[in-house]
Amino acid sequence: VLHWHSHSYELVYLRTLRRFSTPIAPVDLAQSAIGPGMAVFSRFGKVVEADGTRMTVRTALSLINQALDELLTEQEGDFDAETRWAVAWFEQAGLDSAAYGLAETLSTAKNTAVNALVQAGIVESKAGRVRLLSRDELDASWDPATDIRLTVWEIVHHIIRVLEQHGEQAAGLLIRSIGGLSEPARELAYRLYLVCERKSWAQEAFSYNSLVVAWPGLARIAMQQAVPTQSELEL
Repeated sequence: VLHWHSHSYELVYLRTLRRFSTPIAPVDLAQSAIGPGMAVFSRFGKVVEADGTRMTVRTALSLINQALDELLTEQEGDFDAETRWAVAWFEQAGLDSAAYGLAETLSTAKNTAVNALVQAGIVESKAGRVRLLSRDELDASWDPATDIRLTVWEIVHHIIRVLEQHGEQAAGLLIRSIGGLSEPARELAYRLYLVCERKSWAQEAFSYNSLVVAWPGLARIAMQQAVPTQSELEL
């Protein structure tokens, strides 16, 4: 008989896996979480919860997914306020518009403001509605070196845009130019993939997964290059 206490084990296992292994593609991360947790569950003839009742497989899977969520959300402390707002808004509304009042309430909770989100270049606010801008709507002349309100959200989406339109060399140069924000950007890509996967947004999920899979190669390009000029990025 096992009293279920594997939640902390799951978090430690996943943190270690993410830190020391070759980066796991987001599409494989959920399975990487489920494997060790269910190995513990299936090792015993009976698994019980804190109140002594028998735990079902469904409950065990729910707890494992909870550990995965915690792993990805614990990185939010590395995100700026505008990115934290954008993640929460994306989970609720995707790229659709919603009432200004909802955006304002969420911005207060995330310690930012709707006008700050507009200034950051990640949302459109008009006629009482607010929506996140798609990658194709982002400013193609964007330069992280001169952006006075730089956000991890826009970094991720500009890298994806450049990767899809101009290839790995240009995307690697862009990663080189963002310096210390590259790791939060990679973590955000993981987080957004999970949101898209759970909401069955296949096209968006594909883009985030592709970015994480390509990241080691992009990082090598970034390390080999000098800081690029705007013309070198050819955005």
